Amino acid sequence: MRRRRRVLSLAALILLAAPIASAQDTGSKTQESTQKSQINVNWLYGSYVPKEVPLTPLNGKMRWKLYLRATYTTPGIYVKTLLFATRDQVHETYPEWGDGFDGYMKRLGSRQAEFIIQNSTIALGDGLLGWEPRYDRCRCTGVWPRSRHAMIRNFVTYNSTEKSLRPQLMPYLGAFVGRITTTTWTPGNNQWQIKGYQAVITQVPVGMGINWLSEFAPELFGWIRKGKDK
Repeated sequence: MRRRRRVLSLAALILLAAPIASAQDTGSKTQESTQKSQINVNWLYGSYVPKEVPLTPLNGKMRWKLYLRATYTTPGIYVKTLLFATRDQVHETYPEWGDGFDGYMKRLGSRQAEFIIQNSTIALGDGLLGWEPRYDRCRCTGVWPRSRHAMIRNFVTYNSTEKSLRPQLMPYLGAFVGRITTTTWTPGNNQWQIKGYQAVITQVPVGMGINWLSEFAPELFGWIRKGKDK
């Protein structure tokens, strides 16, 4: 009789614990899904927050994952490196490296190192200040309001409240640090001040272009898919 009661008690405990465990699993999955929606990284235009996803502050773990994705585990930075290195090769940047395969590989490695340093500086600076590193798609409608949002976000970002604006310093600081660091190994008479200034100026149109592409990517890629289906 006692053994029977113990078995029944154990069965009751299992039945009571099952819904709790299921709820915990569901909550864990929901939290994981929410975090994933906050750290999207596109191979072409980088990190972004979709219009339908609320902009919430990133914790340290999420910032680290975002940095790894943007810098190492998605192909975007490698595509960027190939494009810039190919441009350098065509224009014979640093002619001391030559115009052959060996010279191209040196330009490729230099650009890759520059962009890794750039991304690392941005991530570190935004993390220390608690500023927003992602592009948030505009909650507005219309081509001009959305384009204006994309352009403005190249010069301002949010602090940890995701409401108060701050100057968008880190992309420019990252471009500056990345470029002047390359002057330590590139040949020729490299004046780091000029190289850094050129990188900062280049960041203005490049940043606005990337933001605009990120803003209108759903429509642009949607039109491309529709064109292929016809």
